[in-house]
Order: sequence, then C-alpha cells, then structure tokens
Amino acid sequence: MDNEQAAVNIDYRRAEFLKSAPSLNECPADSGAEVAFAGRSNAGKSSAINVLTGNKKLARTSKTPGRTQLINFFTLSDCQRIVDLPGYGFAKVPLAVKQQWQRHLEEYLRQRQSLRGLVLLMDTRRPMQEFDRMMLSWAESCNMPVHILLTKADKLKKGPAKSALLQLQKELTPLQGLVSVQLFSALKKTGLDQLQARLNIWLEEGAASTTTVDPE
Repeated sequence: MDNEQAAVNIDYRRAEFLKSAPSLNECPADSGAEVAFAGRSNAGKSSAINVLTGNKKLARTSKTPGRTQLINFFTLSDCQRIVDLPGYGFAKVPLAVKQQWQRHLEEYLRQRQSLRGLVLLMDTRRPMQEFDRMMLSWAESCNMPVHILLTKADKLKKGPAKSALLQLQKELTPLQGLVSVQLFSALKKTGLDQLQARLNIWLEEGAASTTTVDPE
C-alpha cells in the first residue's frame, strides 16, 4: 500500500519523447527504471500509451500496422521512463527485417537492467498469438514480470469479455506470480486506473532501488 500511495506522484501527462533506438546499444543510459509496452502491430499499443499519457500524438498511431520499427523512449522524470517497443505481426516488411526486430527485442528484454516490467497487449478477441507466446517465453526465461492488457474490450459485451479474461487467467496459471491480466479499452478508458497502479509500483520500486545513500 505504501508503494501505491507514494506512486500517486507519478504524472504520466508529463511524458516527453526522449529517443528512438534501433538496437540495445543505442538505447539511453541503462539507469533508473522503465516499463516497456509490447504487442502485435494491431493490438492497440500506441493508443494505450497515448491514453495513459493524455497525449494523442505521443506514440505514433497508424492505420498501417507495423509502422513502429524502433525502440522509443519517453521520460516521466529524471529516473523513470516508459518504452514503446516495435510492433510485430502484420508489418509488410521482408522476413530478414522481422528477424532483426525479433533479435533486438530479445536483447532488450534480456539485457536491459533498468527494465522493471513488461506490459503485453493482446486483442481481447484474439489473445495468445505466436508473438504473445514468444514474449511470455522470453519474460519467463529472465524472470521479468508481465502485465497483460486485453485491449479493445469495448468490442465485446461484458459477458464475453469477462469470459476471455477468465480463460486467459486459467491458461496462465503456471506463470502465476509473474504474470497478471486485465481488460482494457483505450476508447472507453476502461482499466486505465488498474494499469496506472501497476506501472506506479514498478516505476517507484525500480527508481527507489537505484537510489543510493552516501554513508557519510
């Protein structure tokens, strides 16, 4: 509870673009705390980030999936960031390019020390596609906590949406403790408070763990 209360001070509306990086080596300094957003190209990732920050133009949205091909960093404070990872799935690019994206994603997830958690977005109507399973496998292998957003929940009636949530929670039982799931709608802002609460905990704990006190 203390973490959640302290985290109230995080103002996501202060998010500002910091840098785009094509690979891990070109990312900003690996310090402080950051949370990354990942998802298939049509999962609504950019829309979720824009709703979270109250800035419709912060993360790039497009009717052509797969336009985000870089790791995009946004600052919240001197030591807290959110990260928009490359979309994956429907992008009309050569296989070699997709494989390169995949390699950079894996390097980022496995080696980025300031990464405190991963928000994985899935369309409520089509969860657990190949890319989603790949991301969860990477996260499990490096013990990275994951919070799943079942997006576009407004496209389903309340009953079917709840059923989709319960079914996915059941499927992810072996990862209990590492993975959490919620319904989310960028259009209706459904689940926004729950998402913010999860990010607050990760970003506050991560930032606090990087703060050192001089013994003198």
